[in-house]
Amino acid sequence: MKGSTSFVSQAPKNWERLLLDPIHQQQHPNQNPHSPVQTTRPFRLGKRWMEYQGIRNWDGLLDPLDDNLRNEILRYGEFVEAAYKSYDFEPSSPTYATCRFPKSTLLDRSGLPETGYRVTKNLRATSGIQLPRWIDRAPRWMATQSSWIGYVAVCQDKEEISRLGRRDVIIAYRGTATCLEWLENLRATLTHLPTDGSEPRTDGSGPMVESGFLSLYTSKYAMSPSLQEMIHEEIKRLLETYGDEPLSLTITGHSLGAALATLTAYDIKTNFKQAPMVTVISFGGPRVGNRNFRQHLENQGTKVLRIVNSDDLITKVPGFVIDNNEDEDEDEDDDNHHEDNDVSKKRDVQVGPSLPSWIQKRMEDTQLWSYAEVGRELRLRSRDSPYLNSINVATCHELKTYLHLVNGFVSSTCPFRATARRVLDRNRREKVKTP
Repeated sequence: MKGSTSFVSQAPKNWERLLLDPIHQQQHPNQNPHSPVQTTRPFRLGKRWMEYQGIRNWDGLLDPLDDNLRNEILRYGEFVEAAYKSYDFEPSSPTYATCRFPKSTLLDRSGLPETGYRVTKNLRATSGIQLPRWIDRAPRWMATQSSWIGYVAVCQDKEEISRLGRRDVIIAYRGTATCLEWLENLRATLTHLPTDGSEPRTDGSGPMVESGFLSLYTSKYAMSPSLQEMIHEEIKRLLETYGDEPLSLTITGHSLGAALATLTAYDIKTNFKQAPMVTVISFGGPRVGNRNFRQHLENQGTKVLRIVNSDDLITKVPGFVIDNNEDEDEDEDDDNHHEDNDVSKKRDVQVGPSLPSWIQKRMEDTQLWSYAEVGRELRLRSRDSPYLNSINVATCHELKTYLHLVNGFVSSTCPFRATARRVLDRNRREKVKTP
């Protein structure tokens, strides 16, 4: 979703922000005081890089949120922001739906200078929706089937490679922008995926994903190859070039881009047996596939960290989610955030624990609509920020809101840095009252 987050202008005093900010933000006077920023001295991941890429499923790093992991999440979020800033959103522009910048300057001109990364591949997604004949008389933007959706970038700077502990490859995807992409989002029924290069199973036992997402990933148009083919070509080239050194593949995206990131990770691990460690960092992503899809991701070793805003409706669609684990009976819409201490470990969320078992079984058997959450979850809430002056569907879904919330999050019991002092004071008072 396009647009900028609205914040109130009143900010905490500088000394308060420095006192309560565990990563000691240093801000330019003209910089938005609530925008995500990195530490002035980036943490050297070194031999711990796999831990921050999720090799242990981020155990002990999410609640409270580890400051170094926070920086990594924000860093990847900025690469997604670059995908938005590089995209031509203007329907009347002759270059609508293309990348505004050449590969050599894309990161610099989109606000990310000196990252140590170089863009090596532009990526396009194509809708497979069959258009009616009358579409020729409609505005051009309505019929745009293929559009620039992101890029591949490779870390080339020796100092950054040393800091990261490996050479990192990023695939970054923007969210929904074109008319046909919106229509693909509405194709919410599940469709079968192939496994290990074989033909997809049709008996309901194989992995299934949302039809529209798969269409955007695999469809071709005219002389344009599919997004999947572009990914395969570039990953093959990169493995041939850098396969003998420590290598990671980080796929990140927002909204539709988050869904495509998860689908891309599955595809790479399915088709490249020598693939490096693959990690997905997703922001505000909708549900992608069924339980079998999740199980295949886990069996592949793909690590997924989903950044979720509880106030964002997009993260609750499409379809419904069934939980067959009776130990996890938490409601994802619970207004009491303090009861969600282990929310980062939640997997499937029940449709309704009070529903009769035969209804839940019938819903489970409805393969075309039964989704499952994947990976680990970092759950945030717009309502916890003292700076957001409006809580609406659009604002809650914006990438800037997500980065703002990540930047401010402390833990489930102290959800925002700016309110940390109030929480600490309350805890002190409670301790004093305790005999």
